[in-house]
Amino acid sequence: MPVIGRRAAISLLVCLIMGLAASVSIADNGKLTIARLRYTGGGDWYNDPEALSNLARELQRRAGIETNLDQRIVGLGDDLLFSSPVLFMTGHGEVKWSETEIQHLRTYLMHGGFLYTDDDYGMDEAFRREMKRVFPDKAFVELPYAHPIYHIIYDFPSGLPKHHEHDGKPPQGFGLFHDGRLIVYYTYESNISDGWADPKTHNDPPQKRETAFQMGVNIIAYALSQ
Repeated sequence: MPVIGRRAAISLLVCLIMGLAASVSIADNGKLTIARLRYTGGGDWYNDPEALSNLARELQRRAGIETNLDQRIVGLGDDLLFSSPVLFMTGHGEVKWSETEIQHLRTYLMHGGFLYTDDDYGMDEAFRREMKRVFPDKAFVELPYAHPIYHIIYDFPSGLPKHHEHDGKPPQGFGLFHDGRLIVYYTYESNISDGWADPKTHNDPPQKRETAFQMGVNIIAYALSQ
């Protein structure tokens, strides 16, 4: 899609979503806020702290989505949770939520919130276990290559790009749905959020970082479009 077409399409999506009534606040000072989820258990939720600010700049530059550049950090017990329409979660290790946090995340997701989780290698078992506590009756499903999240702005005909090798397995994108809406998108064996970090952080080649930003823009655009 040409740049002008992308910007027009996403501007329309943002206008539409701003008009929806939901328990989760969509905008903060007229701009989108993507918050990093802080969690307990020992996993390094804080790694690559510049990643969200860099993604926010690319959302503005590529798609015209006004996004707050300052990183917001929220826990599942924080009041700001419900003023953060998009949550980002990453890490390498253990994740552990209290019963109260489980209830808050369930309420957040069922009332308009969206969680994007990127396994940075090593959090898969813990994350899946905790999400099963949030939604015992739901299961992750792998999204097909034809799903709009892979095509809404940038076209990924083979699905999720592979950013880091990890175990050498193919990248996979999984979703949890509520009433037909994608509420959690989980990327495994891909680690695209490393590509949002500053170039010197991981020394990734430019093309790897480009596809990482493209997929990041798609994820946020799709989250807003629902």
